[in-house]
Amino acid sequence: TAFLLLSGLLASPLHAGVARDRLEAFTKGLDSLSGTFEQEGERADGSAGDVTRGTLALRAPRQFRWEYAAPFPQLIVADGDNIWIHDLDLEQVTVRQQASEEARSPLTVLIDFSGLDRDYVVAEGKTPAGLPTLLLKPRASGEDASILDCTIAFDENGPVSMRVRDGLGQSTIWRFGPWQRNPKLEDRLFTFAPPAGADVIGQPVPRARTQPIRE
Repeated sequence: TAFLLLSGLLASPLHAGVARDRLEAFTKGLDSLSGTFEQEGERADGSAGDVTRGTLALRAPRQFRWEYAAPFPQLIVADGDNIWIHDLDLEQVTVRQQASEEARSPLTVLIDFSGLDRDYVVAEGKTPAGLPTLLLKPRASGEDASILDCTIAFDENGPVSMRVRDGLGQSTIWRFGPWQRNPKLEDRLFTFAPPAGADVIGQPVPRARTQPIRE
């Protein structure tokens, strides 16, 4: 895989602190975030998987929205209590509780720098092109761990890519377009109601908390 060994990362003094500084600067004063992405799969044998594109929106502390375009249209909404996954072609909706492990997805560090060292063992490195990177390994691990590690690359303006490796050795790579910082995101982006006729799998938990409304 394209992941750098931890020992190699620690032996990169020229980049020590650069990626961390860029992440901290990017997240400073950040309450919401939106942008575009290109997602590519990478199988355990190194072969390339499907490529999809879409848009994303994040709002502190636990809400996010991923919307995939063709050829595989899909919508993922985390409202703070539940995660909704809508496969449009299948007319199927899956819902599950937004557990704390999911709330600590590597995506959250893009908007909440305070969780970096709390939730991950962090090391610095660089891409083959010389961009500084952070390698994140979840502190909570075990058989149920959803990811093994995550590598985030930065340029002067913030995160440009993220690679997540799962327990099967497969990777997913996201390449991000230009970011929009602190956009006014409507509450409807982070709520979801299954459309009429959709097959719903799972049972949502009651909305126990009132999510903050951003003006």
